Amino acid sequence: MSQARFTLTCPSRFLDEAQALADLIDEHIAIDAMAVTVNETDEAQALWNTVAYFEDEASAQHAIRTLNIIGAEIAPVPDEDWVRRSLEGLAPVVAGRFYLHGSHDRDKRRSGGHSFEIDAGTAFGTGHHGTTAGCMLILDSILKHHQPKRIFDLGCGTGVLAIAAAKACNVKVLATDIDPEAVRVTKLNATLNHLGPNINALTAAGLHHHAIRKAGPFDLIFANILARPLVSLAQGLTSLLQPGGTIVLSGLTRDQLRWVSAAYKTRGLIPTHTIKIENWVALALKKTGANAKRLERGPKRLHNYTKAANDWQRDI
Repeated sequence: MSQARFTLTCPSRFLDEAQALADLIDEHIAIDAMAVTVNETDEAQALWNTVAYFEDEASAQHAIRTLNIIGAEIAPVPDEDWVRRSLEGLAPVVAGRFYLHGSHDRDKRRSGGHSFEIDAGTAFGTGHHGTTAGCMLILDSILKHHQPKRIFDLGCGTGVLAIAAAKACNVKVLATDIDPEAVRVTKLNATLNHLGPNINALTAAGLHHHAIRKAGPFDLIFANILARPLVSLAQGLTSLLQPGGTIVLSGLTRDQLRWVSAAYKTRGLIPTHTIKIENWVALALKKTGANAKRLERGPKRLHNYTKAANDWQRDI
């Protein structure tokens, strides 16, 4: 499978201009970008930049010439074996009641809570990343007050969140990913954790698969993907969420939080949890009706965490 080896970083500009450039790069028939992101670079001046990822330097240079982008910079992406690195010294992850470990730590499973096993493999997601750990911490908080019945994991990766939710709630969880390899690994991990019948894993791009509409509306949705598709899918995901339901978003950085949050708040969702782990953010929003104003006035939980030896600890 090809991977991005060069980034094309464009000069900072206002958000609408940066987003328009990102759309132009992404949709241009002559430009072969593997991914495009928009990142906030200066909060005080409200400046954002556009970053595109390419398989080779020639493709990035071609994009500059095609769009006549002035002041853009091309840089190589570090060529590292991320699977090998992720396995080096991975300690179990403790996120509230959840205990996530690799096969090398199988004998350390806890007697209480919910333990499950995920190894690094060909698909993304071991649970050690701040985005996934943040989502599990939010799930732990949700379960203190509510037991979701209809759950959807969009962009499931290796199935960490789907498996955690299925294990804790004892329900069937719909898990989708655009990558068939991720779906295959999710099914394997579900079987490994004795949850095969509880995980319905499907290959699907976006929200167009008929199984998604059939299974909804959902009272809990996970979307741990990237900031730009989170914004693009805001209307569709909101429509799949039943009143009173919660959506947990991640895959975004601290400087993308306002942008992503605004896309959902304009559709009537109210933030309930924001967890920051290093530079990564997990955000939960609730779909409300008559009680929206009351929730908006109520306290919102904002936590900062750093990774300690065997746990995610709150930053005091």
